[in-house]
Amino acid sequence: MAGRITKADRILVTGATGKVGRHLVDELLAAGVAVRALLRDPDKAWLPEGVELARGDLKEPDTLEPVLQGVDGVFLLWPFFGSAGASGVVEAIARHVRQVVYLSSMGVRDELSPEQNGVWGELEHLIVQSGLEWTFLRAGGFAGNALEWAAQIRGTGVVRRPYGRAVRSSIHEADIAAVAARVLTEPGHAGAKYLLTGPEQLTFAEQVRIIGEAIGRSTRWEEIPADVARQQLLAELGDPDFVDGALAYWAGLADQPEPVTHTVEQLAGRPPRTFREWAADHAEAFTARPEDPDGHAMAK
Repeated sequence: MAGRITKADRILVTGATGKVGRHLVDELLAAGVAVRALLRDPDKAWLPEGVELARGDLKEPDTLEPVLQGVDGVFLLWPFFGSAGASGVVEAIARHVRQVVYLSSMGVRDELSPEQNGVWGELEHLIVQSGLEWTFLRAGGFAGNALEWAAQIRGTGVVRRPYGRAVRSSIHEADIAAVAARVLTEPGHAGAKYLLTGPEQLTFAEQVRIIGEAIGRSTRWEEIPADVARQQLLAELGDPDFVDGALAYWAGLADQPEPVTHTVEQLAGRPPRTFREWAADHAEAFTARPEDPDGHAMAK
């Protein structure tokens, strides 16, 4: 980039209604940057006034051609378990855009092959080969992954899963967005691979306890066998490779906890939010019933 992005420039945000993208939209608007949101169904989008809604689908790269016209940078979130179709998406971006910020994973290791690094490594490889100016945000586990426990906490207050002693440095999605906004709107980040985490290490069981404190209810973790959890997760997610990889990763976190980095504070200019802050921000998801009038907020 020749200089800082100005108000006349436009950023395309994929996943704009999701956990990270929705925060990023707000960050970019506050910075005076024009935002175009990629949406499969713009009529159902819950986005602020001033956001340009563009119809397109990452599963159909041809739909991206008009969406990418006049765009200077892209925030890319790849929401699929596999990389099928990703090459067409990256090629389309490279034809029109100079800069991409890709939300990758802490699990990617530079010494491994793209295939060994899973879908995140494969996407990184495609982007590097494309000639784009890129930055990778290698994020740790989202604090928002705890929403997977919401139904159990609303029901009994007991979360039944394996590996309660697994230690994570979960990151608030708003902090990922704050870093992404900074990287997208200032020079000096091309070729960087930023490891993003929250400010603390907590076990799954400790996270459940903190959620209970945030909602004023007794909550606890109940350990179940990994093979029982595997069947439950297969029913929920449907991808055996992803489920097996997640279980294997969690199993190792009791003895090899996720690290804590200071990247968020260095790039966003403020300390990262704690898991307790995330739990307070999302307390409604653990107390409101799906049939409540404001239930749509739970999915954001």
